[in-house]
Amino acid sequence: MVVVREASFPEDEAAVSALLEDYLKQTEAEKADHDLTPRAAALPDRYAHEITDPEKSLAGMRVLVASVDGVDRGIIVVSRGAEVSEIKRFWTTPPARGHGVGSALIGEALRHAARPVRLSVWDWREPAIRMYRGLGFSPAVPWDERERLLFLELI
Repeated sequence: MVVVREASFPEDEAAVSALLEDYLKQTEAEKADHDLTPRAAALPDRYAHEITDPEKSLAGMRVLVASVDGVDRGIIVVSRGAEVSEIKRFWTTPPARGHGVGSALIGEALRHAARPVRLSVWDWREPAIRMYRGLGFSPAVPWDERERLLFLELI
């Protein structure tokens, strides 16, 4: 059974840090695989604050953590601006995929997010893109110039 909870700091700091670190490492490896960045042994410095001090770096954002049998298996981070909510981070551990963890996280996030909700996703992440489109997300006007990012919005 998947349990989704709002992260509480400092109690969830280690879980949030670990999940974000896994997400960021995987993303950087994929970007290197697609020749967007050089392969690096360590994460770029711009991500350090998310891992070392998630409470401060994610202040004002909604952070949800999903667990299965007491083991943290996924995270979603949603920011809310004046006119839009944005899914900033969304990650499930590989063993949790296909077991409802991602669906539980995004379902809970969308239940409480102000519309429209926007997100960006790398174009090679086809399972995620299919999931987003199945939830009703449609193409959006880009807000970032990075190559190979798709921009989606749910109204």
